[in-house]
Amino acid sequence: MKRTTTSGWLKVMAGTAALGLALTACGSESDTSASDSDSSASASDSSSAAADESFTNDECASGTSVDDTFKAGGILPLTGNLAFLGPPEIAGVGLAVSDINAAGGVNGSSACTQILDSGDSTDMSVSTASARQLIRSGASVVIGAASSSVSLNFVDALTDAKITQVSPANTAVDLSGYSDFYFRTAPPDGIQGNALGNLIASDGYSKVAFLVFSDTYGTGRRDVVQSTIESAGGSCTYGCKGDGDEFPAGQTTFSSEVSAAINSNPDAIVVLAFDETKAIVPELVSQGWDMPATYFTDGNTADYSADFEAGTLEGAQGTIPGADASQDFKDRLSGWYESANGEGLDDYSYGAESYDATILAALAAYKGGSTKSTAVQANFAAVSGATDGEECTSYADCIALLDEGKEIHYEGPSGIGPIDDENDPSSAYVGIYQFDADNKPVLTTTVQGSKS
Repeated sequence: MKRTTTSGWLKVMAGTAALGLALTACGSESDTSASDSDSSASASDSSSAAADESFTNDECASGTSVDDTFKAGGILPLTGNLAFLGPPEIAGVGLAVSDINAAGGVNGSSACTQILDSGDSTDMSVSTASARQLIRSGASVVIGAASSSVSLNFVDALTDAKITQVSPANTAVDLSGYSDFYFRTAPPDGIQGNALGNLIASDGYSKVAFLVFSDTYGTGRRDVVQSTIESAGGSCTYGCKGDGDEFPAGQTTFSSEVSAAINSNPDAIVVLAFDETKAIVPELVSQGWDMPATYFTDGNTADYSADFEAGTLEGAQGTIPGADASQDFKDRLSGWYESANGEGLDDYSYGAESYDATILAALAAYKGGSTKSTAVQANFAAVSGATDGEECTSYADCIALLDEGKEIHYEGPSGIGPIDDENDPSSAYVGIYQFDADNKPVLTTTVQGSKS
């Protein structure tokens, strides 16, 4: 994919404590988000390599044991306000396991998946039940959850059971270094929040209001964006840290919150919510807000073509962490999902991160010579490049290097850097998206941020 360098989109560098963003930007007018109108046809229009490929859907049989099988469990959003993230994340895990088995498994042991529902933060009993089930049945690794609050609900239980958890989508700063058995392949809020704050500042806005729900994801992201804007000389006018203006997850009416935000005379409004966004946006429109001065993040930068009148969100912007994966990878991801579920993908958010989480866990098990989760935990950072190993880009190539006794640095489609001492990616990409006239987010720029 041809890209042209976009120099200097970011003139204001407002750092946060212990965080530096070494930003490089690249973009192309042809780059689009996973929800581009052509994406739904990606399985049928995929490259010949993906179209000719045979995929396997390797679900764990009843009674499968981690003693002789690499079990990739999943606690992912099959229901709830993040259910739109379920298909690409499930596809990431499923495709990874298909690739692992195609390469001979993990030290001769086959790999399989056991995907359970995470629900969302409005009903934690769903994820609690799923975690208990995976603890009983055993897992080499648990991929999930998508929501930081949901992960915080069961991470202690997995840690106590010495089961390694890898989230492909958690961003809450509170999870950095939380547990020796908790890792993630998505960047923490500091990286994405700083990128969003600098985007807002570079767009010329200095007074910002927040419509934010009382969820770890929302408040953590708000705190970083607010700090970044204030460091750039701006100010928060509503929904600020410590003011108590947050609304509960699952709220359905927002007249008073939107009125209060607009009456605070902001230049821009940041909406930090999940499915609540579908009720917030019409209220902003009805009260006369200028929608191009609205910003979103990964929890709500999504395809709203079926939800709002055409042009409603045109010009608004949002961020989604992760590199823009190659079309070949997207075709393979959609191809696997179609083979397993009879339909392709129309969203690819966190698909690459889910794939890499599973591949890294399998490589860690391979390096450790065991499919038990303690081996995954002990070697996860090392195979990500933390020990300055030789670069490799596929499971098959990486295990060939391990067979030679070499240290490895797996570089996958998510584009993350080696896992650091807080079990976070040391660097990651953040995509900047702008909504088009069909209310679909289109990728305009990708920035790379690093923890320091």
